[in-house]
Amino acid sequence: MKLKDLESQLLALTPAEKFQAIQLLTQSLANNWSGIEKTPGICGGDACIAGTRIPVWVLVNARRLGVSESELRKDYPNLRVTDIANAWVYAEANAEEIECAIKENEEARARQ
Repeated sequence: MKLKDLESQLLALTPAEKFQAIQLLTQSLANNWSGIEKTPGICGGDACIAGTRIPVWVLVNARRLGVSESELRKDYPNLRVTDIANAWVYAEANAEEIECAIKENEEARARQ
């Protein structure tokens, strides 16, 4: 796919979506996920919001279950708007990783 093919779609995005697209592109170039970290021994090494034990997959799964961003911020008062935006960008760019983590969690809960 070429940039020219994407131009009309990019221009149709909302300002917030454009910001997320810019973040995704910037982070993919630097391979540095601002606000997201993986630490061996913490949350199984899953991608988490930096400085927390909140895995990205938990936020993604909550959103799928209909939890709004404002509800997430109430449930996790330390989360900032930028933390949630970073989580969505990371999840989109690493969809397979996030799907695997959600599936592993569901399987572990089913065994209990």
